[in-house]
Amino acid sequence: MATNPSAPSQPTQPPQLLQGPAPLSELQRLVDTFIAPSKTFTDLRRSANWWAPYLIIAIVGLLIVSVVDQKVGFRKVSENLIQLQPKQADRIDRLPADQREKIMQQQATVTKMISYAVPVIALGVYAVFAAILLATIKFGANTEVKYKTLFALVVYSRLPEVLMSLLATLSLLAGVSGDAFNIQNPVATNPGYFIGPDGSPVLRALLTPLDVFNIWTLVLTAIGITCISKVKRGTAFTIVFGWFAFVVLVRVALAAATS
Repeated sequence: MATNPSAPSQPTQPPQLLQGPAPLSELQRLVDTFIAPSKTFTDLRRSANWWAPYLIIAIVGLLIVSVVDQKVGFRKVSENLIQLQPKQADRIDRLPADQREKIMQQQATVTKMISYAVPVIALGVYAVFAAILLATIKFGANTEVKYKTLFALVVYSRLPEVLMSLLATLSLLAGVSGDAFNIQNPVATNPGYFIGPDGSPVLRALLTPLDVFNIWTLVLTAIGITCISKVKRGTAFTIVFGWFAFVVLVRVALAAATS
């Protein structure tokens, strides 16, 4: 007896099309931050875990501080920082030798303590920056976004700064002189690096933030905002670089007031 041919089965969609992009591992998120940031930032909506990038930032940060301690010394680091502030340097130079020595020892101790505490301080800075972005996005762009996701974005977007710290560490280990080492601006990746103690503090304050790695982190932050919220890319860049411009102006004003 003849049988009817069976009806062709309906094609099924691959699971990944039905479920969305496959979750990323922590390693994939770290790597994609540099080569495919949108993938990492989109995955933050699934998991706002930020410990992996923070641990890398903290470890590398402590590494450079340790190398600076050994190769330059925080007494010299403090002296170099003071030389970049003409009024303070002149005031210290006018003191009697014993008072000057006491102040320099205190400055070296404080600078060393702050430098080793930077990983902890960074968490506070990230938290404040995320809160500012949250308020700006909510009230300026009229869009909702979760704070924990925005905080994770801020941490991930700081990963390029790890490269700057590694470059500074390698340069010191390679034997670069610490005579003019500036722990606040250790690598020649911005125009302000080339303005020495005799140059304009105001111009240095204006040009130092124009750093390759700093701009990289800002671009990543703006891209990330569009991935974790409904904010348009143009608006995201306006928010991020608007706050950047404000901070630069504050730095310039402070430099003008203290120089």
